[in-house]
Amino acid sequence: MKATVIAHRDFSIARVDDRVYGAFLEHLGRAIYSGVYEPGHPTADPDGMRGDVVKLVRDLDIPVVRYPGGNFVSAYNWEDGVGPRETRPTRLDLAWHTSESNAVGLHEFAQWCQTVGTQMILAINLGSRGLDEARNFVEYVNGPTGSYWGDLRKANGRAEPFGVKHWCLGNEMDGPWQVGHKTAHEYGRLANEVAKTLRAFDNSLELIVCGSSNSDMKTYPEWERVVLEHTYEAVDHISLHMYFANRQKNTANYLALSEKLDAYIGAVASTIEHVRALKRSKKRVTISFDEWNVWYPCSPHTGQGRTP
Repeated sequence: MKATVIAHRDFSIARVDDRVYGAFLEHLGRAIYSGVYEPGHPTADPDGMRGDVVKLVRDLDIPVVRYPGGNFVSAYNWEDGVGPRETRPTRLDLAWHTSESNAVGLHEFAQWCQTVGTQMILAINLGSRGLDEARNFVEYVNGPTGSYWGDLRKANGRAEPFGVKHWCLGNEMDGPWQVGHKTAHEYGRLANEVAKTLRAFDNSLELIVCGSSNSDMKTYPEWERVVLEHTYEAVDHISLHMYFANRQKNTANYLALSEKLDAYIGAVASTIEHVRALKRSKKRVTISFDEWNVWYPCSPHTGQGRTP
């Protein structure tokens, strides 16, 4: 079989958004602990962050990194990860059935992002928590001093706001495996109210509402339609997640998964346009492809959570 590609260097459709080259970190497996953070490692800095990983990530020139999850975020109390490390609680992590020391939290991640030269995308827990906790989290991160949350951030070593622009309103809330799983109507209404509240705080924030966990979900793409009908005017993006695995060891089928991704993107884009027409809206919600990866030799996302 032969393939021919013709490239015209002067022909362009549009500029590629830098955020396409973004990444994410989750408190999963070795991603955080012994991945980016390992105090005993020979290259570790005084904060415990691995210098060899910092160099590799810096060389990749990643524009944005999403944190702290993933499934992990749906039962995460962000307050556990601020303040002195020695006073932070150890919690059971119900997403990945392990324990979480909270040695790495918001301030450590922010410093790591500054070191590697990237920007933060923060995910808000809308599984086990709700509007008030979301508002408090955003105020702690971005609010001025002179208010409770801004002053608490200052007391924890950071007077200036972090200035985070991108916020995920939950994670994969369509998934039955998710702590705090919701129907599309339940989630859509909550996400809309959270988005409205965050807009009252700062209308320039870019808010990302949860799309389907994957295109094999029984609720896809009805989930996108219902959620967007609740939230269209209040959010900027809808998430799209896809993982690629070769469990059957069929290389041809594996490489052809890009066709499945193309169809997934096309269906979500069409659903966005459908809701936009229903709303008679001039606004264009876009897709945030904020979780993707290849899985080798692990299993992909199958509706039972991911295998680390």
